[in-house]
Amino acid sequence: MNQGWVYQERVGKAASGQSLLAYYCDRYPHSSEDEWRSRIRAHQVLLNGQPAQPETILQPGQQLAYHRPPWQEPEVPLAFEVIYADDDLLAVAKPSGLPVMPGAGFLEHTLLHQLKKHYPTDPPVPIHRLGRGTSGLVLLGRSPLAKSGLTRQMRDRQIHKVYLALATGTDLPEQFVIQRAIGKIPHPSLGYIYGAVADDDPSASFAHSECQVLHRDVETTLLEVTILTGRPHQIRIHLAAAGYPLLGDPLYGIGGIPQLVPNPETGQWPVPGDCGYQLHAFELGCIHPRSGQPMQWIAPPPAALDRASAPGRTCSD
Repeated sequence: MNQGWVYQERVGKAASGQSLLAYYCDRYPHSSEDEWRSRIRAHQVLLNGQPAQPETILQPGQQLAYHRPPWQEPEVPLAFEVIYADDDLLAVAKPSGLPVMPGAGFLEHTLLHQLKKHYPTDPPVPIHRLGRGTSGLVLLGRSPLAKSGLTRQMRDRQIHKVYLALATGTDLPEQFVIQRAIGKIPHPSLGYIYGAVADDDPSASFAHSECQVLHRDVETTLLEVTILTGRPHQIRIHLAAAGYPLLGDPLYGIGGIPQLVPNPETGQWPVPGDCGYQLHAFELGCIHPRSGQPMQWIAPPPAALDRASAPGRTCSD
């Protein structure tokens, strides 16, 4: 069991006049109306630090706190490898299955929590994220200079990111570019997730991926994918939109649209954190925020992708 958590938020203008129960049901549909009503009546949800009733009407500026009791988190691999470390930044390689940030039932079984245990006084801050099922390099800032500088590099698309992906199909061109907008798509339990959308969709964001074939097998193709943007689940969505979804991806099928079919055994809807696909953050580069020198790291791929290691590449800093 973990130690539980308190989720705090401020009521916005859009929620003015809404009941406390309706607020949580609308924003957090992963739980049923009866579950939220029971939590409110058990005083697990506080309004301005005080218990409230499900029918209490909310006003803008009020403070909400949901005190989630301790729970048993799913087992995941917790070990990670430090590829590079100095006083400003940290580059680590995480395994598939380990979430980077808390969410979806994970709190302590995350890379962020494990880093806090290793660096308790000043834990590093992730500059970007990897999906739970994606292995490989994660860049983190340690000093204020690095946190702001690396965030700016990420925003200005100055951080070099190369992935290895195992896609279905063998008729892929040797080299190709995918530019398909990514935006929000309704999800029955999460509210929304990301997928391929039309360019004129209100939630659409430009996304650019460059792909190169490294190896073809009987039914699959190993690819090197360089992303110039960092949209959520971009490679999974882009390859699926191009007709070549990642082998074993439980969510994104041909077209880049989430395949929202509940699990016949558990009744649960598929979510982006479900594992099963092969995607590895292989190469990462940036400009050191203090020295101004170019930095580059490589994380050896897992066995399923080891044929994709390009000859002559070595880890460097």
